[in-house]
Amino acid sequence: HVQLVESGGGSVQAGGSRRLSCKVSGLTDAIDCLKWFRQAPGKEREGVATIYFHRVFYDDNLEGRFTISKDDSTNTAYLQMNNLRPADSGIYYCVARTEGGCYTNEIHYPIWGQGTQVTVS
Repeated sequence: HVQLVESGGGSVQAGGSRRLSCKVSGLTDAIDCLKWFRQAPGKEREGVATIYFHRVFYDDNLEGRFTISKDDSTNTAYLQMNNLRPADSGIYYCVARTEGGCYTNEIHYPIWGQGTQVTVS
């Protein structure tokens, strides 16, 4: 059984930075792929960044402003977001799979955190 808990959301001015955390608990060694999604009001959820062991992937040209990482000693994944824009506002979700690698579509991720709100103004 694996649980994900996000934190670090809040309000930030455009151009600012925010670091989101995703604390993994339970069978932490079972995690295969961890991904961040986000959902803006009135829009579909979209992928942000993925980490597969220590390989990282970014969606939609976010590389350069966003950085995904993880600290195996604390079982925590991070999403560092820089030069934030109002379009980056939304609820950010940490999700995971325990086998089979990574996928683009959210339907392949059975483990979800509760989400954390980021508002950029």
